[in-house]
Amino acid sequence: MHALAPPLCVNDRIPEHVREGGLVRRETSAEDGRRSLLSLTEKGQRTFATLNARQEEDVAALLTRVPAAGQRRLIESMHAIEEVLGAPAEGSKTPYVLRQHQPGDMGWITHRHGVLYSQEYGYDEHFEALVAKIVGEFIENYDPARERCWIAERNGEIAGSVFLVKKSATVAQLRLLYVEPSARGLGIGARLIDECLRFARRARYRKITLWTQSELLAARHLYEKAGFELVAEQPHRSFSRDDLVADTWELNL
Repeated sequence: MHALAPPLCVNDRIPEHVREGGLVRRETSAEDGRRSLLSLTEKGQRTFATLNARQEEDVAALLTRVPAAGQRRLIESMHAIEEVLGAPAEGSKTPYVLRQHQPGDMGWITHRHGVLYSQEYGYDEHFEALVAKIVGEFIENYDPARERCWIAERNGEIAGSVFLVKKSATVAQLRLLYVEPSARGLGIGARLIDECLRFARRARYRKITLWTQSELLAARHLYEKAGFELVAEQPHRSFSRDDLVADTWELNL
């Protein structure tokens, strides 16, 4: 029979300079006298705040050496990690609703695409013009039996959107999926894609196709998770960028 080692005191796990520096306060647990409850003293809180500020300064200094394109890729990669791990975003308890489009939505969608893709990927106004053309054609040729736009709304504001349009009698095209940064991580992107798939099946399409950019990592993950397969890649120069790669994805229904 092995002898049982005495329970470790929490204090034994704390570095000596922390114990003797007056940074933590130890109290015996009222529920279990063998346990100690630790909390920061006022001095400890000040020390922590100083260390935290230094860490933020170090990170900021590190990021200043990263070019704008690299920072955009870093941000997108962090979004992709949140999507993969399902990490809840700040304020994730706030519900959202899906609705169909209404007057004013197309202008807002165009505006937000222009702003976000400029900030996150460095796209110029030609991308915004492309979005304006797509939403304009959607309104002009809208077929409610075979096409749809879904708007995700949260706290009375648009949090994301997606379009499903008719490409042919048997093929639908998913277009302009976007989610506001403040609403990412809530599952809105996946929900919008699911709505497209359900509607496409009801409309008796046989396939859904979509065109996107390879650097949109979070979106690529959502498409792959929904069952889409990457069928083509094409390098191109657009939107003031000469390093883009266009991806075509397809899903057989």
